[in-house]
Amino acid sequence: MNTRRTSGFTLIEIMITLALGLLISGAIIQVMVSNSVADRLNRAIASAQESGRFIVNRLRSDVIMAGRYDLLDGNLNRAVDVVEEAAFVQNHPIPLPGDFAVRPVLGAIEGPNTGDSDVLVISLQTDRDCRGYTLGYNNNDQFYVVNEYFLDGSQLKCRGFDGRYLRGQKPAAGHNGHAAFTLLDDVESFQVLYGVANPLIAGDDSARPVQYIPADQLLGAIAANGQVVAVRIGVLVKGDGQVKISQSASFVLLNEDPISPGSDHIYKQFEVTIALRNMKNFVRSVSL
Repeated sequence: MNTRRTSGFTLIEIMITLALGLLISGAIIQVMVSNSVADRLNRAIASAQESGRFIVNRLRSDVIMAGRYDLLDGNLNRAVDVVEEAAFVQNHPIPLPGDFAVRPVLGAIEGPNTGDSDVLVISLQTDRDCRGYTLGYNNNDQFYVVNEYFLDGSQLKCRGFDGRYLRGQKPAAGHNGHAAFTLLDDVESFQVLYGVANPLIAGDDSARPVQYIPADQLLGAIAANGQVVAVRIGVLVKGDGQVKISQSASFVLLNEDPISPGSDHIYKQFEVTIALRNMKNFVRSVSL
């Protein structure tokens, strides 16, 4: 009588198979988790880099024109004494609190406490403010604009004013209530220093900065024959998404104390020095 042997897995073989399966599954899960963490990290770094490059380029394109006033521009609106206005703009490329009777608090401000963000204000002749508003002028008109840049919470914002309104020469128009527009979210800190030229200190008429100072020292520097010819800006931006970092990094923006924003996000520091080409030419021409 023939008997058939039934083949199969022993209990030991099954246990070994299950153990190997668990090891392989664990390895796959670990790879997936690592890939997910790496992906979040890469996206956070990329977003911080992109945000930083954007805001640096945006601020550079605006600030570089501070102090510009072209009396020969055919599109310049001449409803006021433009010669007197040109002198005011060129002598106040960076307005300070008290320069405008209508808004006496408007001007470049150093953060009141250590680590607080600064306020940057610039004057220039252009065809629209930093929000894109023509402020009641015709589309091709050039006029006196004052732009303010400041940090509101974690949002870097700007708002523009008609300089003639600020000086009490005309009513405000087309300003949307002077509402501020957001330029960039997730900004941790916004710091500004001002490069001051002084031929008495430099010993020449090169209009090169001899010192970089905060806004609360500008009044004294200008009274001592100085003039702002450059602006140095530092920005600390936060990347998208939450990423756990093993050790919290510290950042030093310009002349400020170190900042330690935390270990739950990626932060990137950006700094740029912007030469005010119109002010350099103005300072050289005055020295001739």
